[in-house]
Formats: sequence, C-alpha cells, structure tokens
Amino acid sequence: MSDKKSGIDKVLIRDLANILNETDLTEIEIEQDDLRIRVSRMGTTQYVQAPVMQNATLPLPAATSPSVSAAATAEATRNAANTITAPMVGTVYLCPAPGARPFVEVGAMVKEGQTLLIIEAMKTMNQIPAPKSGKVVEIVVGDERPVEYGEPLIVIE
Repeated sequence: MSDKKSGIDKVLIRDLANILNETDLTEIEIEQDDLRIRVSRMGTTQYVQAPVMQNATLPLPAATSPSVSAAATAEATRNAANTITAPMVGTVYLCPAPGARPFVEVGAMVKEGQTLLIIEAMKTMNQIPAPKSGKVVEIVVGDERPVEYGEPLIVIE
C-alpha cells in the first residue's frame, strides 16, 4: 500500500491546484492510463452551466478576490456593441508566442481585421480579428485563461 502512495506525482497535484487558483475554477480532474486525479476547492459550491454565463453577471462569494469583483462590476456596465466576445470555447493567448509582446494593449488603436488575440480550440490556433477600427479601452481576459462561447474578451470604442 505504501508503494502506491510513493508513486503519486505530488508535482502534478500542485500544478493542478495552481491551475485552480489561476483560473478561479472550483474543481479539476485528469485521467491518464490507470491514474485519475481530482483536485477540488472546499467551501465553494457555485455551479453554473455555460449558457447561463453568456449574458449574466453572477453574484460572487465573499471569499473571492477584489479584482474578480471589479471585473464583474465592469462587465455589467460595458457597452455590448463595443465588446468583442469569444466566438468559441478555448484558451486565450494575448501574445503570438511566450515572452513576446501582446497583439494589443489598452490604449492602442486597432484597425478592422487586425489580430487582437488567439483562441486555441482543439489544438488549433484561431486568430480573432478586430471587427471594427477603434481604441482598445479594456482587455477583459487574462493570458492563457479558458473562455466560454460569448464571454467578453476586449472592448473597443
């Protein structure tokens, strides 16, 4: 029995716990061969289906960080016509490569068709172009964060 415990990859468990913290997920589970690991936060019981999140601002638990609460407040006041939303589910990349400068920054002027960010979906990198020219006033998502369909990404005025 002690042989099984010594075979547990503690680094993997720590990495999964870090992913939970970085992405504000409540639970993550992976399965490789005959190994199955589930890491979950205790005390948070907020379960929401993806379609509900598309156009809703949810009340956040008191234990959430102030930056998340500020983001929820900003989302409620955002003009939908100026907000570029995720056209697919995937992972957002704000830079063309690790360590490179971001495609756009707050305050930058962009032209219609210019790449704003990349969403990786099913191992495919999808460039998300600006639907109109204007000034980037807010970048709502963080680099390497998962996004749902319809989730706000960038605000251009």
